Amino acid sequence: MIKFLFSGLIRDKHRSLIPFLVTATGVMLTVVFHAWMTGVLGNSIEFNARFSTGHVKIMTRAYAENMSQTPNDLAILGTDTLMNVLPQLFPEMLFAERIYFGGIVDIPDKNGETRAQGPAMGIGIDLLSENSPEIERLNLASSLKNGQLPVNKNEVLLSNKFAEKLELSPGDTLTLVSTTMYGEFTLHNFTLAGTVEFGNTALDRGTVIADLRDLREALNMDAAAGEILGFLKTGTYDVVQTTAVTNRFNARFLVEEDEFSLVMKNLPELNNMGFLVEYSDKIKGILVAVFIFAMSLILWNAGLLGGLRRYGEFGMRLAIGEEKSHVYLTMIIESSIIGFFGSLAGTATGLAIALYLQNQGLDLGFMMKNASIMMPSVFRAQITPATWYIGFIPGVISAQIGTMLAGMGIYKRQTSQLFKELEA
Repeated sequence: MIKFLFSGLIRDKHRSLIPFLVTATGVMLTVVFHAWMTGVLGNSIEFNARFSTGHVKIMTRAYAENMSQTPNDLAILGTDTLMNVLPQLFPEMLFAERIYFGGIVDIPDKNGETRAQGPAMGIGIDLLSENSPEIERLNLASSLKNGQLPVNKNEVLLSNKFAEKLELSPGDTLTLVSTTMYGEFTLHNFTLAGTVEFGNTALDRGTVIADLRDLREALNMDAAAGEILGFLKTGTYDVVQTTAVTNRFNARFLVEEDEFSLVMKNLPELNNMGFLVEYSDKIKGILVAVFIFAMSLILWNAGLLGGLRRYGEFGMRLAIGEEKSHVYLTMIIESSIIGFFGSLAGTATGLAIALYLQNQGLDLGFMMKNASIMMPSVFRAQITPATWYIGFIPGVISAQIGTMLAGMGIYKRQTSQLFKELEA
């Protein structure tokens, strides 16, 4: 019977084409919306992870307990050896050393006397290595306002507002006044290579970005780093993968009695990111649920109207002796066939669009000209396992419910009444 009904739908396009196109379009929109919302809400988490937390973060246990103070006297030692071991133990991850520090930026005049000063917070990353992923990870190239990225030893980047406040231009000399890992007073001269815009008031007020090797020399941190950030090679945070990595690392390296033993923290455990992750998941769930409900109403209505329009046909079938239960059953099966293939086509089309948005993204930088580092200029969709099946909820279930409700009218009407509707 299913083969017979399927052949009938193929031959009678008036009965199948419009419901198929409506279902496929609704499912496609649902799939694209789910992937887009997942990607956009995930972008805020990703950019926080790239700048400060990573998907996971390695520290000494004592550093982790005082993490808000960035205590470099409790930094990780022997990172050159550790960075060779980590990729072998966790091949699914990429690791990056970071040094966060504070100090004063001193600007000398032509006589070498202090002309201007300002408190600064800074970050040391790998700027000068060939093909360093940190430049792309922090979106530094597109965030430049003046000058260029550092290409030589002892060149740094400053936040644009900080440089304007100190009346600095690319090529000028500045002095970092800070303390070493051992608590010693230190002075180190740098050259301003360029300025960047963070789009965040606190960071734009006074931030320095220096090369990791230069900063190690300035702070006497040879083969040391305050933190090592880990990023999944997929480029997106995954709680299951990172939890497994964290458990394996801590089982191998963490010693509760040793305050300098290494500990790995998962992203939700860092900088109150747990709230942001949970909040994003709930907001995404609410928005997707509302959209699915709206699409379900549309497809439910399409199924209902499609059934109502066929009351005349049902009257004829009843008049020639077909039972009401059989007519109702064939309606359900036809609706299931249209819903399934419409959902299949809509899901395939939606996934193709979502894949394009995931790989190419949508450039909305013109809407956020001053938020280039802390907010992405290119927003991307993200395909998850749920994206593959979520379209079938409105595509099959909702259309089916509409058809079932329309079919109930068959039992409420007499055969003569349904046949009369055929004449109309």
